[in-house]
Amino acid sequence: MTLIYFILILSATIFVHELGHFIFAKKAGIYVYEFCIGMGPRIFKFKRKNDETEYGIRLLPIGGFCAMAGEDTIEDDNVPKEKKLQAKTWGQRFMTMVAGVMFNFIFAIILLFIIGLINGNPNNQPIVSSVPNDGPSYAAGLRRGDEITKLNGVKINTIDRLMIEYQINYGKTLELEVLRDNETINIQITPEAIETEQGTAYQYNFALDGTIETGFLEAIEYAITKFMSLIEQMFVTFAYLFTGKLSLTNLSGPIGIYNIVDQSATAGLLSLVSLTSLLSINVGFINLLPIPAFDGGRILFLIIEKIRRKPVKPEVENRIHAIGLALLMLLMIVVTYNDIVRFIIK
Repeated sequence: MTLIYFILILSATIFVHELGHFIFAKKAGIYVYEFCIGMGPRIFKFKRKNDETEYGIRLLPIGGFCAMAGEDTIEDDNVPKEKKLQAKTWGQRFMTMVAGVMFNFIFAIILLFIIGLINGNPNNQPIVSSVPNDGPSYAAGLRRGDEITKLNGVKINTIDRLMIEYQINYGKTLELEVLRDNETINIQITPEAIETEQGTAYQYNFALDGTIETGFLEAIEYAITKFMSLIEQMFVTFAYLFTGKLSLTNLSGPIGIYNIVDQSATAGLLSLVSLTSLLSINVGFINLLPIPAFDGGRILFLIIEKIRRKPVKPEVENRIHAIGLALLMLLMIVVTYNDIVRFIIK
């Protein structure tokens, strides 16, 4: 069942992304050769009447594509010039490139809204709800009702932001700045180390307010705030990768995602829905980065074209995208290796 969930989640996320490109390409009158989910050998294909596009499913559920005329430098004389990507207006090309990201984000918000309808909207303010008096947090001076405003010098405004910093600083002394009765107080919490079968665990012994409100409007609020919070998490993660606070070993590829799907499946259907929304945001965010071979790289060239008032030579752009794709494949090999190592150690 984990394999089935894995295929469904990845396929749904990729399908939504490529569907965005496909719909806007068709709307702009761009010739689409193939709309396909998966990579590798083709296992199923069909064509509709009066439609040039071939629709298909491929063996490996780790990708997908919407192949459009004019995306590369190879000239296809069988396709009318006016139906090629380069022949379309700047706005049509921009919307076709950005549509995949848009659809991923919309898909994620819809899933988060469904979760909000079922589970409600938990409080996201970083307010301490309980502090056991026999733990390190109480001894350090943390008290019920304190609002955490900073963690190790980083400004905190939501529980989600707090959890990012908590995970990065797990096992270390936490330097908290809290607001209590309109007074700012600085607290240092040194965790208590506990040996378990899985290794050393660290306890800080405080809990946050998890009050839940339900309703239609609350579900909308949850979907929007959670979406924005997850986007912030992506920015922070990439920033910490560049500054060295996180390493490539913290990233996961298909094998890592499979393991996460396995864990989520044991927690229930809503956990899988939540994971799907997170992956959809990941796919959208990563594709928005101005990196060659990603949608963001193509969007960057469109912006450069707008500024220069003339396009970059297709041969140059495609060469850069090819180099970016090669580097991306190298990164995937490294990430997959790390996933395998983690799996073996586990």
